[in-house]
Amino acid sequence: MNDRSVPFDLSAERAVLGAILLDRDAILAVSDQLQPADFYLEKHALAYEAMLACLARRTPPDLTTVAGELRRLERLDLVGGMLFLGELVSEVPTAVHIGYYAESVVRTATLRRLIEVGGSITALGYDERQELDATLDQAEQTLFAVSQRQRGSDFVPLSTVVQQYFERAQRDEDTHAVPTGIFDLDSRLNGGLRPGQLALLAARPGLGKSGLAMTIAYDLGVRKGRSVGVVSLEMGRDELLQRLIAIHTGMDTRHVEDRLRRGDVRVLDALGVLSDAHIAIEDSAMLNVMDVRSKARRLATVRPLDLLIVDYLQLLIGDANAQNRVDEVSRISRQLKLLARELQCPILALSQLSRAVEQRGSKVPQLSDLRDSGALEQDADIVIFIYREELYNEEAEQGVAELHLAKQRNGPLGVIPVRFDAPTTRFLNVSSHEAPKV
Repeated sequence: MNDRSVPFDLSAERAVLGAILLDRDAILAVSDQLQPADFYLEKHALAYEAMLACLARRTPPDLTTVAGELRRLERLDLVGGMLFLGELVSEVPTAVHIGYYAESVVRTATLRRLIEVGGSITALGYDERQELDATLDQAEQTLFAVSQRQRGSDFVPLSTVVQQYFERAQRDEDTHAVPTGIFDLDSRLNGGLRPGQLALLAARPGLGKSGLAMTIAYDLGVRKGRSVGVVSLEMGRDELLQRLIAIHTGMDTRHVEDRLRRGDVRVLDALGVLSDAHIAIEDSAMLNVMDVRSKARRLATVRPLDLLIVDYLQLLIGDANAQNRVDEVSRISRQLKLLARELQCPILALSQLSRAVEQRGSKVPQLSDLRDSGALEQDADIVIFIYREELYNEEAEQGVAELHLAKQRNGPLGVIPVRFDAPTTRFLNVSSHEAPKV
């Protein structure tokens, strides 16, 4: 390392610990951003872990309780005993600046990790046996983990999990849920999609997969101000924009471009609203999962993603080493699931259904209809089918559709009725409490 020492700030570490012991509420200001592994000295990390354990049990982390927790774990002597804890308190006159000191601890910890992964990336460069794309992906993933502070190799103490879960429950908010905007679907999903989930939206061609996906993107990105990434392998960005304009205005998609030329105020207003939305589109027609991963990572460094939409799964270029199409799609679905976990955002992947649906009496989709691979059903946390009776029965009520929640790992299944507005390709709630904004 050219005689240079690794970055650390022991004074900041001691200031953080002392502030927590001095003010029982100080830990609430740093517990979300600061982890035990961020401390350079082991005894500092052990002390902070004991403080988090106290908080998880709703016990104020003061001198007595933290010492008791360390004693229970047989670590009190390891950190330096009561003398060490007393010194921490005496060195800090006030807990007001704990946020500043915590930022310094996190910063130096991140720099140490960067040095660590730098060595790993250098080693990758010397390994000529691996494919270049795989090497680049591995290097990029390693750097991304540092920038996002998502170190997959680290265990998270259950005390930390308990603490964060408890705090969210106490605030009576679920910041992790990503709502679809379809009220009854969100209700069954307990608020919406979850970070790390792979959700499949499947149907035969022409039933409205892209329409529903863009309806969700609009609701999330425009109405709720969340961040959405759209990977469209079937439609170009202009066509997607026309659909978003139609959803916003309630205008027939076929008339959007003509109305724009005429200076229609509604279209101009929609363009202004959509320009402010955090929706990003990637419309390259030739992408593999590795490309999607790379582009999604870069997008997430600008603004954390709340949802990534892939339209649609079977158009992704598969692994050249796959034995057949089934194996190819299986690898794609598994990689998308891993990407959802890595980005810590849900991925909504659109998927085609096999022709078996059309060849039987009942046209209602089943899990066995997922095209090309049984691994789709296995990897997906959620599977949603679109069914429109009007396409198979002339006497059926027009504009009525059903969302079949066919799989959900941690919740109920069922059928959710919705309205489908064909001219705008948008899906609407049928719940009595809906007030559509168009």
